Amino acid sequence: MEITGKIIVALPEQSGVSKAGNSWKKKEYVLETQETYPKKVHFDLFGDKADKYPLTVGQTIRLSFDIESREYNGRWFTSIRGWQAEPVDAAATATAAPAYPSGAPAGAPVPPPPAMQPSDPNEDLPF
Repeated sequence: MEITGKIIVALPEQSGVSKAGNSWKKKEYVLETQETYPKKVHFDLFGDKADKYPLTVGQTIRLSFDIESREYNGRWFTSIRGWQAEPVDAAATATAAPAYPSGAPAGAPVPPPPAMQPSDPNEDLPF
């Protein structure tokens, strides 16, 4: 799965040693989507991914992730584990698709596609 947004919180790195004696580390972040109604998403980068993708607050990224849930003492916990984080150029995404046809001035009305134009000029229904 993928999500795009801006890093708004970078939590302190956590590390430790597992029961098997292996050392581990993870970095946690909060990403805010750039939609009409923005959503905040908490995720982590675990192990070598924590060093491979150094993220900073204010950076816009495209996060590839997996969602996993586990049970502990009769309660369920869900986590979002990132496995790839690519920087996104905000200027390129803002200008990728103009809202008007090429050659038309900004703010000019956009004519409907030919299939939607009435065949009889006196008829105002498109079908």
